[in-house]
Amino acid sequence: MVVKLQRPILVGGLGLSFSLWMLDSWHDSIVQVGEFGLLSALAVGGGLWLFQKNRPKDSLEQLDGMVVDRATVESAIAKTETVINQLAQEAENHPALETLREQVAQLLLELDREKIKVAVTGGKSVGKSTLIQVLEQKNLETQNFVSLQETAPLFREVGENSDAAILAEVAKSDFVLFLTNGDLTDSEFQTLQQLKAANQPSMLVFNKQDQYLTDESANILLSLKQRMQGNVVATAASPIAIKVRKHEADGSVQEWMEQPAADIQQLTQQLGEVLAQQGQRLVWVTTMRKAGLLKAEAKNWLNGIRRDRATPIIEQYQWIAAAAAFANPVPAFDILATAAINAQMVMDLGNIYQQKFSLEQAQTVAGTMGNLMLKLGLVELSTKAISTVLKSNAVTFVAGGVVQGVSAAYLTRVAGLSLVEYFQQQEIAIDSGTGLNLENLRQTLQKVFQQNQQIGFLQGFVKQGMKRLLPEVQQVEVVSVQKAMG
Repeated sequence: MVVKLQRPILVGGLGLSFSLWMLDSWHDSIVQVGEFGLLSALAVGGGLWLFQKNRPKDSLEQLDGMVVDRATVESAIAKTETVINQLAQEAENHPALETLREQVAQLLLELDREKIKVAVTGGKSVGKSTLIQVLEQKNLETQNFVSLQETAPLFREVGENSDAAILAEVAKSDFVLFLTNGDLTDSEFQTLQQLKAANQPSMLVFNKQDQYLTDESANILLSLKQRMQGNVVATAASPIAIKVRKHEADGSVQEWMEQPAADIQQLTQQLGEVLAQQGQRLVWVTTMRKAGLLKAEAKNWLNGIRRDRATPIIEQYQWIAAAAAFANPVPAFDILATAAINAQMVMDLGNIYQQKFSLEQAQTVAGTMGNLMLKLGLVELSTKAISTVLKSNAVTFVAGGVVQGVSAAYLTRVAGLSLVEYFQQQEIAIDSGTGLNLENLRQTLQKVFQQNQQIGFLQGFVKQGMKRLLPEVQQVEVVSVQKAMG
């Protein structure tokens, strides 16, 4: 039976009195240490005691920070169903539909699941298997409501199971015991941060503490608690065997190796407390996380279908813009205003992504994107890049409007792809297109522009533009001019 101290102020006072008595008693022998060193030691000792006293609540506090109840989870599942139904509506025979529907039905059953899944993970040789065996021997599963599942080792060589695949399996568990056998490596710390970001309740287990000297073990434990802000326990699932020597009355000596009992009391106490008090919430948090992952998967399928429908529309409008600018060449900075952004394209793409725009709203969106492109310098950059590609080409002399035409097509393409990227980030079935997030749109424009700035892409795009804008006869003449110039 574990006895818990319920009066920390009283105990703390007694501890301090004892420390002061020890200070007075040892004054003569430790005077060389100095006041600062001794007071620091007392402060650290007191701090460690208080730190340790409050640690059993860490995992519970972690869960308290996650606002999750049954209604919240049911709402998340409903949103996932909405995306799946939208996919079915837009692609009736999509091959992923059956699996997605089976998974969402399973989520509803998960809400009432009683068995709690605990994943035991970490790098190689940290004692995962041994810890599970010891926990099972300690009857952690006596009530048949806990399932301990060991993962493949993390941080292995390339070619073996990737960390991403292992963590995807870990995400299906309700609680994680992350084992380390020393101070955290950068890889271990980053993985723990990933678990935290994914709202994965977890506990760091410093196993094999018996392999260090007492002071070293204490320092490592303190370092782990500081880096992880608590929620750390120390264990020795399989302590190193010790040599026992017995002197007999006849003077003979007997020696043998003795295996100490596993030291996992702190772990079983804290883990048992978490599972007993927060078991239902753990299941809800896991179900919520699974619903989010399933929704993202369904939305990726849906976005793929929509992108296939959006691509021909973007290509259609980019060449319309190119023809208009080629027929009526304008200064580079007027390309956007005359041809690059088309309000009708905004409406057509919005219809695909369930973002309904009136003509007036579409014109506002087009104007907003045009202003963003100007402020970001995309018009000038694209014109210069295309001019560079055409610089040594006789077309620039024969048909000066090619630069403007190809630039208009290019900017229209960037605008269309940016809208697609932006719409893909929105929730499903939002029918108001007026509330644009300008910062997100700006970042999306920059990202898409950079993705389409590779010289190989530009060369291919310019070649397509020339074929579209110049009659076949004229292109033959251009080739002849090039040969003559060569």
